[in-house]
Amino acid sequence: MGTLIALASFSEGKMIDKVRSAALLSPIAYLSHMTTPLGVVLATSFVAEGVTLAGLAEFNPKCQIVADFLTWLCKMPGVDCSDYLTAITGENCCLNSSAVSLFLQNEPQPTSVKNMVHLAQTARSGVFAKYNYGTAEHNLQHYGEVRPPVYNLSNIAKNLPLFLSYGGRDALSDTRDVGTLLDCLKLHDPDKLTVQFIEDYAHVDFIMGINAKDLVYSAIIKFFRRQ
Repeated sequence: MGTLIALASFSEGKMIDKVRSAALLSPIAYLSHMTTPLGVVLATSFVAEGVTLAGLAEFNPKCQIVADFLTWLCKMPGVDCSDYLTAITGENCCLNSSAVSLFLQNEPQPTSVKNMVHLAQTARSGVFAKYNYGTAEHNLQHYGEVRPPVYNLSNIAKNLPLFLSYGGRDALSDTRDVGTLLDCLKLHDPDKLTVQFIEDYAHVDFIMGINAKDLVYSAIIKFFRRQ
């Protein structure tokens, strides 16, 4: 979510005066090619919208109602939650068991149901746009348009230093979706855009991979020091 928020803000000229550069790990703007089983079910079967209709405002996996809901999802064809982390993020290559155990004690954190619906809309539409309120009338009230405005990522300041790192096994930030993002940045100043691809990495490897310090964080520090 952090990269999505940053890219949306940068595309509208926001936050540019508050940052000197930005490092985006497993960058998500587009989600139409994600392969995470839970994510695909949530997006394609309008499950997230169903949670909204049920009257829930917060999607908290530790809440009994949501926990029961996730248990139901995990019984759907093609969804295997025996390895919950892999079911969400893809097959990470470089985690140790103690780190995963600690991670799962604290994650996933709650988010708003509206946020979940917006991600589902992004996955289904293949477009990086603002939240769709469901009717032309409601969209007009919020945006003055019948359809949600699309974020134009080519509007990101061409001289803003960006570091993007993505993995070949990431089920959330699929390489094809990152390719779409990079295509939007094709006119970016080449001296201001650094792209790193790690074939074996999935989503969580960038956070907790045993070799992330050497592969990713050292490169980020070098990038920041050049700016």
